Amino acid sequence: AKEAGEALNMSRITNHKGSPHYDDFWNIKFLKGFKWSHLTEKVAYERRVREQKLRVEMMEVRRENASYIAQVEAGKKLDHIEERQRRRQDKQGGGNKDAGQEAKRRKIKQKKPFEGDKKAGVSLFI
Repeated sequence: AKEAGEALNMSRITNHKGSPHYDDFWNIKFLKGFKWSHLTEKVAYERRVREQKLRVEMMEVRRENASYIAQVEAGKKLDHIEERQRRRQDKQGGGNKDAGQEAKRRKIKQKKPFEGDKKAGVSLFI
């Protein structure tokens, strides 16, 4: 095997000019102490790692999908509740339809952006 590796290393794969492998070279090196089981172990390990990553990713996708479905169902429930309340309002007095929507709008206080200390001449942008 050592002599075959030395003889074939950096020689052309084929000598026929019409072959698609004419410009390709063998790159063979004898690896002392290397066994076929080392290669098969590495390939099997890489396959197990890839399968584990795929399994984890699939679990994450399932979790995201379940949370999305739960949010959609909760939205449908809220829409149904709003529809019932609107119908109930229409039956009772035919009140203002936008009044219920105005009550549901949330007021969110936002912080003003920091622009630096104007007295000391300190600015956020240099």
